[in-house]
Amino acid sequence: MAETMAGIAADMLTIDAGRLHADIEAVNAIGRIDGVPGINRISFSDADMAGRRWLLARIEDAGLVARMDAVGNVFGRWEIGSGPAVLAGSHLDTVPRGGPLDGTLGVCAALEAVRAMRASGLRPARPVEVVATADEEGRFGGMLGSQAICGEVGPEWIASAVDDTGAGLADAMRAQGLDPAAEVARCPDEIAVFLELHVEQGPVLEATGEPIGVAGAVSGVFNWTVTLTGEANHAGTTPMTLRRDAFRGLASFGAAIDGILARAGGPDTRLTVGKVALEPNFPHSVAGRATFSLIGRDVDEAVMRTVASACREAIHRAAAAHGLGVGIAEQSWLPPTPLDPAVAARLSAVAGGARIMPSGAGHDAQTFARHVPAGLIFIPSRGGISHSPDEWTGLEHIERGATVLARSMAAFALDDSDTSSDGEHLA
Repeated sequence: MAETMAGIAADMLTIDAGRLHADIEAVNAIGRIDGVPGINRISFSDADMAGRRWLLARIEDAGLVARMDAVGNVFGRWEIGSGPAVLAGSHLDTVPRGGPLDGTLGVCAALEAVRAMRASGLRPARPVEVVATADEEGRFGGMLGSQAICGEVGPEWIASAVDDTGAGLADAMRAQGLDPAAEVARCPDEIAVFLELHVEQGPVLEATGEPIGVAGAVSGVFNWTVTLTGEANHAGTTPMTLRRDAFRGLASFGAAIDGILARAGGPDTRLTVGKVALEPNFPHSVAGRATFSLIGRDVDEAVMRTVASACREAIHRAAAAHGLGVGIAEQSWLPPTPLDPAVAARLSAVAGGARIMPSGAGHDAQTFARHVPAGLIFIPSRGGISHSPDEWTGLEHIERGATVLARSMAAFALDDSDTSSDGEHLA
């Protein structure tokens, strides 16, 4: 009977949508810059750290134990029950000119869920924690905060990590009073489940009219920086047949992408050249150097490897055709990550039978899923737009998604049985 009553209590849990919206607006006031669109809380910037301090204060206001670890992860713990905790959240850092909900929604909704549980008089069987991870957007590569919590990266990796300007992660952390030499990893046995609410960042839910999705797997990602080196020369005097034009090599590779996808890719494959720099970058000069990013994604690692190999071959073909040198720096390779099927099924049930779908974007949930049961809830993105000032989701979808998160957190917190599908992660 007690279990039945607990389940009914979780199913009836409601959030304060006005308070959640106010929190989202308040934290997004941090990172707005006059004349610059979007939200700008770049990891380890002053705005990023101000956002973390704002969250610490809100956590304390909610009556939780607040702390920030040595790499900048913020935690708010409801010390109740016993055993491993239900951990929920996302991140507060943004890309430059980012949107108002990517990451921020998941953090604010997790805090609101705990406030709703406390206000309703629920007495969970296990502790509940809110988390805002550090540098999820990968300014320095990877997903620092969740990877540090899970023990995937530590001081040695931090000491060598740099951003695309050459700035060191360790220096950026020290400048904000953090400690790049500290160990912050937590034992997996401390975490019963990790849950994350996120905007979809894609068009599927909006196109199908579905209010909620649950991720079954997160795409893997490979991240390369490619440099094609030719010869800078005068644009008027150098015959086309004698040029070693780095831009034309880049353009040839770009034109080959459709063929790569047709031969080697699948329906979930994504290839993106998102950042390009030409040198000398002058209208009357042949480009002597082209440096560009190449990001590949798929939910099948075998497909990823085939696509990566095809990309490498196409880059070398394009370079050879234009007499260019090639340099490929492989910044990172994150394999696809399946999310716990039992957790996904439970989230779908709480949402009333939500679709199970792949996630093309990377999320903290994929890091946690390699170590503990993890689940990821999606709500629609208007126009499928994200990483942009135009990112938005209607308030009715935000309220619905936050309610599903809150009821899911309550369901796992009230249940003191093993939440994983294989029982390996829990005490």
